[in-house]
Amino acid sequence: MHPKYRPDIDGLRAIAVGSVLVYHAFPSLLPGGFIGVDIFFVISGFLITTILLQSLAAGDFSYRDFYARRIRRIFPALLLVLLATLAFGWYVLLPGEFSQLGKQITGGAAFFANLVFLGESGYFDATAETKPLLHLWSLGIEEQFYIFWPLLLGLAWRKRWPILRVTLAVAAISFLINVLTVQPHRAAAFYSPLSRAWELMAGGLLAAMRLQAANGSADSRPWVRHVQSIVGVGLIVLGLVMTRSTKAFPGWWALLPVLGAASCIAAGPSGVLNRYLLSNRLMVWIGLISYPLYLWHWPLVIFYVAQRGSIGMVDGVALIIATLFVSEFSYRFVEQPYRHSRSSLAWRPLIDGTVAAGLCVAVAAGLVHAIDR
Repeated sequence: MHPKYRPDIDGLRAIAVGSVLVYHAFPSLLPGGFIGVDIFFVISGFLITTILLQSLAAGDFSYRDFYARRIRRIFPALLLVLLATLAFGWYVLLPGEFSQLGKQITGGAAFFANLVFLGESGYFDATAETKPLLHLWSLGIEEQFYIFWPLLLGLAWRKRWPILRVTLAVAAISFLINVLTVQPHRAAAFYSPLSRAWELMAGGLLAAMRLQAANGSADSRPWVRHVQSIVGVGLIVLGLVMTRSTKAFPGWWALLPVLGAASCIAAGPSGVLNRYLLSNRLMVWIGLISYPLYLWHWPLVIFYVAQRGSIGMVDGVALIIATLFVSEFSYRFVEQPYRHSRSSLAWRPLIDGTVAAGLCVAVAAGLVHAIDR
């Protein structure tokens, strides 16, 4: 079961991916743009927890169907990007860099890229410019969440544990790990699912409260939703302006994008900025292609820099426009046909085809790393 479609959430995705895109193309123009990933985490936590709770309440939840849908959603565009990056990296990267790319592709295909980069230099280091798949660390954290959270939530539902308290407990423990490790172990705090889970749980808390208020006890006063919408966008803007890569992040600073995104989601589609800003057609379109846009943008930036040495203002704008076109093509002709194809609804063909392809890519990339190092 899926939650009712909300165009304002796609608009929120547009802010998230747009912030990351501008940050990577023009770091000095939007120094806090990397917090777009934190917004993505909140959205994912809300949507996935809503799907899980609705299915559990209806009595038709299936781990097999849940993971099949996740694979259909994630794998097609991801495999295309991994293969394109491997092919182009062979021409552009130095031998040592290409060998490291093999390890990155293996981590990306197997969804542990965050753990691969945890053992290397930090996200904000200069060596990030030699890692075309560095951005897949966030996908690794989300996939690890998809493995852990349905199991815990299903157990809590069967044992009749209070879902809201379970979600709050996981969020509190993760946030505590985050603030305690961000100073002495910055890389671990940035890449570890333990210190990032609270951001996904912030969205999960909204979903749990939404289920609890399903009997009509929710506050539906329009002015409350307008305030939530304005405060949410305001916190996100504040985070984009004030957050810097030199600060201990995530830590306490991550509260700005996380609480901002949570407030926007809580406001609902009738919130004033949700309705007139987040739900406009341009924002919704960017939100719809936000996943392939996120996947494609960083390899294109890295390979462009590898060829030209730097990105100017005109080049950066052209690069963003090109990324939009590639992402639209990927969304329309790769993602959508696969997700809505009847043949992909069967579990066995899905495993035999998509997962097998992912394993082949992971093994091939692992061989590249082993042979060239």
